[in-house]
Amino acid sequence: MKTVVFVLQIIASIGLIATVLLQSGKSAGLSGAIAGGAESVFGKKKGLDDFLSKLSTIFAISFMILTLLLSLPVLN
Repeated sequence: MKTVVFVLQIIASIGLIATVLLQSGKSAGLSGAIAGGAESVFGKKKGLDDFLSKLSTIFAISFMILTLLLSLPVLN
């Protein structure tokens, strides 16, 4: 049982890393204001960013739950 939870935790951690790295960064400063206006005119992949945000939340919650499961003395 411990091995199954450990493998699921590895999958959750890799998924969390991948989804965070695939998200687009938030631009800051004057160049971000200019680029932000251009992105709203020409369109941006807003649906993909929303999906990756929700997916990273799911991976983060599952990672925390699996970590807590691994810390239980029952599985040790």
